Amino acid sequence: MSAPTQPDPNPVAPGAPTGPAGRRRDLPGSAFLTAARGGTPEHVPVWFQRQAGRSLPEYRRVRQGTGMLESCLTPDLACEITLQPVRRYGVDAAILFSDIVVPLKVAGIGVDIVAGTGPVIDAPVRTAADVAALPTLDAAQAEPVAETVRLLTGELGATPLIGFAGAPFTLASYLVEGGPSRNHERTKALMHAEPDTWHALLDHLADLTLTFLRVQVEAGVDAVQLFDSWAGALSERDYRRLVLPHSTKVLEGLADAGVPRTHFGVGTGELLGAMGEAGADVVGVDWRVPLDAAARRAPGKVLQGNLDPAVLFAGPEVVEAEVRRIVAEGHAAPAHVFNLGHGVLPETDPDALLRVVETVHSLPVRA
Repeated sequence: MSAPTQPDPNPVAPGAPTGPAGRRRDLPGSAFLTAARGGTPEHVPVWFQRQAGRSLPEYRRVRQGTGMLESCLTPDLACEITLQPVRRYGVDAAILFSDIVVPLKVAGIGVDIVAGTGPVIDAPVRTAADVAALPTLDAAQAEPVAETVRLLTGELGATPLIGFAGAPFTLASYLVEGGPSRNHERTKALMHAEPDTWHALLDHLADLTLTFLRVQVEAGVDAVQLFDSWAGALSERDYRRLVLPHSTKVLEGLADAGVPRTHFGVGTGELLGAMGEAGADVVGVDWRVPLDAAARRAPGKVLQGNLDPAVLFAGPEVVEAEVRRIVAEGHAAPAHVFNLGHGVLPETDPDALLRVVETVHSLPVRA
């Protein structure tokens, strides 16, 4: 595969330190890394959540006949999928092609991703005994993911790579419910009826998540994002008491890693202040809260977001107007990484995303 961008201007000498003790790549020209660290980049950086996926015809071709988890754990394939949107769009960062439940899978928990349903757990976790029986994650078990990262850092040149993992609450919801849930009733029942069991479960998942992210950092990712897909189902009170300490354990556990940390959730407008306290450098914002309002709720934080993915279907003039509005509102934050408010929808026209990148890059970083 050929590199989609110019070669890394700062190649690492043989024997250079890796992982939390020292970064493998120094990318001072990266707009994404500059903004994520609170600096002023040359242009507003942009990447898209779920930018590698079903909206790309090349993705559908290369993944034909291969299951989702198998794709995530096949390094050559996961590398190719990760690179596809970088080649097509010229985005300012790649994000590792993976899935929230990959660390559960490699740890030995029975899980599959069922077409049309999502992750399905073989044996749901609903008692203290179930929690005690959960396996831990050894770094060696995530070697396919580490290999994918190593392949990508050799291909991406000066484009940074974002690693990611699901936050403890979202992983717990899948484990307790047995799969996706609209109301999270079993999860909330366990939280409130058996708080000791709940905290034991999230503590275990925080350790697992931290190990999974450390594997990625040591393999060479340049940033990480912690996804809490279902945290928006919680009140702020419950989030602070029952979830925040465990997300904090993950994010603060990476404080020595030398990489920017992003924390993102869906429907979390009322939680932005609390999520901003968890230890991330960047707070992701979905489309429901304007970025200038989000800047007041999470003061001092770099913001990421927040175009409604559905707006991409409204036509070029509407999309451009929305992009301009969001970039202007992003000036209220110390720095802004443009993104969608959630993932790219499968039927999105790739040309619409290309136009977004071109528009974002044309707009001023500061008002």
